[in-house]
Amino acid sequence: MIGVIIPAHNEERMIAACLASVQRAALHPSLRGEAVRPLVVLDACTDASAEIVADFGFDALCIAARNVGVARGAGAQALLAHGARWLAFTDADSHVAPDWLAAQLALAADAVCGPVSVDDWSALAPGARAAWERRYRDMDGHRHVHGANLGVAAHAYLRAGGFPPLACSEDVALVDLLIATGATLAWSAAPRVVTSGRLDARVRGGFGDTLAAWANGLDDSSEPSAAP
Repeated sequence: MIGVIIPAHNEERMIAACLASVQRAALHPSLRGEAVRPLVVLDACTDASAEIVADFGFDALCIAARNVGVARGAGAQALLAHGARWLAFTDADSHVAPDWLAAQLALAADAVCGPVSVDDWSALAPGARAAWERRYRDMDGHRHVHGANLGVAAHAYLRAGGFPPLACSEDVALVDLLIATGATLAWSAAPRVVTSGRLDARVRGGFGDTLAAWANGLDDSSEPSAAP
């Protein structure tokens, strides 16, 4: 079984598009009918996110950590307990390509780090997009790490010890652990994910804050998440 973990904190405006895209990816013919089990980790949600998840018929896990590392880890633990052999992670404000899961698995690596693209730059100043185009490498061999586009084999995840309980950069920390424990990583542009360009970031210091800083004309020396 393939597990898909989607952490969410008050994402009623965007989560339906994410869930619909995961539904499509789960039906890709290259998966040859293998079961795909999405799990939304509802972290301290006070909006209609839970109702939307129920309407899609997806499983949900409710926690009150307000911590994305804890949320991703809890989702992974739950799906591993149900026999998942592969864990794919995305975010509730993102949508994945129809071949997202198939592209991850086709790389035959212990873990796959994929890029993201921004859905709409209109809320951001022109300088943000220019900075992105100067600094971001959307190609094979990139070194970006995004929790919105990450996949890892169950055995490699367990060997690495899982996500640290970090409120930010938990994805980079996991990749560092995977590298330290000898996992083979694919830095590939094949798995595609489009994420939100919103300025009201859910995690301080994460991807949304980087975009906000660029939009405000601040120093663009900060990178979207990257591992050495």
